[in-house]
Amino acid sequence: MLDFTSALYLGLEHSSGSLAPWERLTLGTPAILEEPPGTQETSRALAELVGCERGLFARSTLHLFWDVFGALAGRPVAFYWDEGSYPVVRWGFERVVARGGPVRSFPHHSPEALARLLARAPRQGLRPVVVCDGWCPGCGALAPLDAYLEVVRAHGGLLILDDTQALGVFGMPGPGLPYGAGGGGSLRWYGIHGPDVLWCGSMAKALGVPMALMAGGARVVARYEERSETRMHCSPPSVADLHAAEHAVAINRRKGDALREALALRVAHFRGRLRRSGLSSVGGRFPVQRIQLPRGVNPRAVHERLHRRGIRTVLQRSRCGPEVSVSFILTARHGAEELTHAVEALVEAVDGRQQRRTRHE
Repeated sequence: MLDFTSALYLGLEHSSGSLAPWERLTLGTPAILEEPPGTQETSRALAELVGCERGLFARSTLHLFWDVFGALAGRPVAFYWDEGSYPVVRWGFERVVARGGPVRSFPHHSPEALARLLARAPRQGLRPVVVCDGWCPGCGALAPLDAYLEVVRAHGGLLILDDTQALGVFGMPGPGLPYGAGGGGSLRWYGIHGPDVLWCGSMAKALGVPMALMAGGARVVARYEERSETRMHCSPPSVADLHAAEHAVAINRRKGDALREALALRVAHFRGRLRRSGLSSVGGRFPVQRIQLPRGVNPRAVHERLHRRGIRTVLQRSRCGPEVSVSFILTARHGAEELTHAVEALVEAVDGRQQRRTRHE
């Protein structure tokens, strides 16, 4: 079975034998009281990677947004979120709404719409908090963070970024580097930093570690640390998670750019084979490739035909559009022959004639 459903973009798999050993999986204490040895060093390294002063770990982005939005909901702020934001962000806003906080959405990747919305907002002394994703796998584009931040700063606001998809993939732009260098994510790509930017993201995609990081200015992070409810009432990341994060940082530092170069070659090979076969995809250089099927072709039928041929794909509904599509998620571990075979199978699944001949025989 060829698998194109894993979001481990760099192909990192942290086996137990590759990690530093541990005697206890958890200390049994909340993070606010005590954290495993090495936590601060690893969170500092990741905060530096994404371009921030300080960082704190959490079990997931849901834990982060529960705390961040919950704490801000008790202050004089108004929330504005990009309509293409990941569902976990929306779950966090449900807590804000339950507390009576003002929440408004604006069209996906439209700083102009955000500017108009803030210009029309009632002058009630509310600081705007704008929330968006760094990379949208639906439309295959980076968010216009520089333009968003310009609008946010004009109104004295705060920009909160969910950079889960971009972490480990994008970095500082450089010649001959399709994704840039370092893998620090969207802030590094744009060269953005400042006390009015709060970075949040899961490490579970490119870095392969099921835990999250919140990073920003030292004062903002310290305020979050003091007011966090999940650091008091929920279990922190396990020692195994922490050691996997240390391992991921070390691999990224040592050969991350080489892995990203290999990933870019895989994506280019896949898209080239698609073009030569008369098909195309949305996603650009990013490893999530949403196939643009010919009019009248049922994506669910294509998905099922591929599965019968031993190829696992994702049936994806776009957050920035109503359509359902068949998506291939590529990693640095996929070989050229596998990608070529996948495209050939896709062509037959789209056409459907191969399946009809098989049933007839």
